Amino acid sequence: MVLFIELPETEKQDGPWVARIPLELLPRRCPFCGERTIIGHGTRLKQAHDRRHKQIWIRRGLCRPCQKTFTVLPDWSPPSGHYSLHCRQQAWDLLRQAGSNWERSVPDIADATRSPEPSTVRRWAERLIHLGTLLGTKLWQANGWSASTRPTILAWDWTAIRRILPLEARSP
Repeated sequence: MVLFIELPETEKQDGPWVARIPLELLPRRCPFCGERTIIGHGTRLKQAHDRRHKQIWIRRGLCRPCQKTFTVLPDWSPPSGHYSLHCRQQAWDLLRQAGSNWERSVPDIADATRSPEPSTVRRWAERLIHLGTLLGTKLWQANGWSASTRPTILAWDWTAIRRILPLEARSP
């Protein structure tokens, strides 16, 4: 299971462009049993390319009563991605500029040899647009709107959205 934490701006560095999640930030409460039984279970190096990082030492945790292991990631690092969300945001911002294309929207990162390919940036943009379309469709359906009756005002009420669109576990 992956747990996300907010990493402070003054994060510990193990040399240039390599960050470390401090042990004090390891969550101790198990999301399964609710007890404060998570203990440290080692670290591993993960790629996290952006302007400030090349890699990050991420922590692992273990809840002995549940026999569950947890990977603790900063909130800006996707679980299976090599590029941080900061890098993806920069690519999106560059892409939205007038006269931009996939080649011009490749973001700057600390290790220039690891820059994402334009096709990767295109895939990120397609996923973001797809996610926005799905969210918009769900909101449209949840409010009972149809193509013939358009809303006059659309306001973002995240508390209501969480009630309307509950997280669903998918199992085979």
